[in-house]
Amino acid sequence: MSICDTCGNDYDKAFTVTRHDGRTATFDSVECAAAQLAPQCLHCGCRILGHGIETDDGIFCCAHCARKDTNADVNDRYPVPAGA
Repeated sequence: MSICDTCGNDYDKAFTVTRHDGRTATFDSVECAAAQLAPQCLHCGCRILGHGIETDDGIFCCAHCARKDTNADVNDRYPVPAGA
C-alpha cells in the first residue's frame, strides 16, 4: 500500500502523479491531489480545477476575481450578459 502525501492515509488504491518538473507525489484521492497540485486564485484563494483566468498578474478562478485584483478586461463568457 502507499501513503498519501497530503493526508497520510495508507491506501491500496493510491496513485502517483509525476509533476512537470519530474518530481512525483502519491495521493489517495483526487481531492488530496488538488489540495497540493491545483493553483490557488490570487484573489479568493480557492483551488482552480479548470482553466481559470490568466492575466499578466497571475491566475484567478474567474473573471470577477481577476477584475477585483487587476485592471484586466476579462469576462467568464461572451457575449457579456446585460448588467454583468
